[in-house]
Amino acid sequence: MADFTDRYWESRDGLKLHYRDYPGREDRPPVLCLPGLTRNARDFEALAARLCGEWRVVCPDMRGRGDSAYAKDSATYNPMQYVDDVSLLFEAAGLDQVVIIGTSLGGLMTLAMAMAMPQRIAAAVLNDIGPVIEPAGLERIRDYVGQGRSFSTWMHAARAVQEIQGSAFPDYQIADWLVAAKRTMTLGGNGRIVFDYDMKIAEPLAKMDINAQVDLWPGIDGLADKPVLTIRGALSDLLSAETLNKMQQRLPESEAVTINNVGHAPSLGEPEAIAAIDRLLARVG
Repeated sequence: MADFTDRYWESRDGLKLHYRDYPGREDRPPVLCLPGLTRNARDFEALAARLCGEWRVVCPDMRGRGDSAYAKDSATYNPMQYVDDVSLLFEAAGLDQVVIIGTSLGGLMTLAMAMAMPQRIAAAVLNDIGPVIEPAGLERIRDYVGQGRSFSTWMHAARAVQEIQGSAFPDYQIADWLVAAKRTMTLGGNGRIVFDYDMKIAEPLAKMDINAQVDLWPGIDGLADKPVLTIRGALSDLLSAETLNKMQQRLPESEAVTINNVGHAPSLGEPEAIAAIDRLLARVG
């Protein structure tokens, strides 16, 4: 894996938050990678290794994930708080304009940023997420987040991830599930393997009315004059083909790619995703 520097910044409520900083050319906007709900900076290891040198890549752990501090108040585990945290990361990391690659929750954050600070976004990748989130997908996520299970071996951990996500990745072999487990879990203090996030991130999700969604279409409109790549897993239960088509109609500068036989969310290591991200970056610089 490529070399990176572990760096930290502080949230407005005093949390020490972590990000990986991969070096790259200074004449290009950095690539800012925003992970999904239970994920962390490790999700983008392969992508960052491929891009760094040519592109600076910044991969934060949002509060309550990875090497970032856990929040004192679980109510702060919400997208607008994460966007506020990232706004301070811009200052700490010396970021001006960035190319955002947002997976799932990271894509929702991208849409919120496109409403609040569109001038900060040079281009964007929305990975299996859009302004309309399918309730069935949200319900599935709510069912497994925050269970707090632990495992004695990495093989047991891999099998557990397979149980949760097997329908989304029918082509995965055990080696793939081991990689997935090591991205989403860590060795706990008692020597057992645990999920690498604060179980309390489930609390706001449990209270949410999944049928009452915030209007995020203005975020799509905020990206309309920028290069945008939308990626959908063909088996996705979170982003429908209908929503993707509507997004395309409002994003004249965009390309849409659907990854066959993959659900929520594509890893971005698929050949189609790699090629599409390269095409997007070629438009940026």
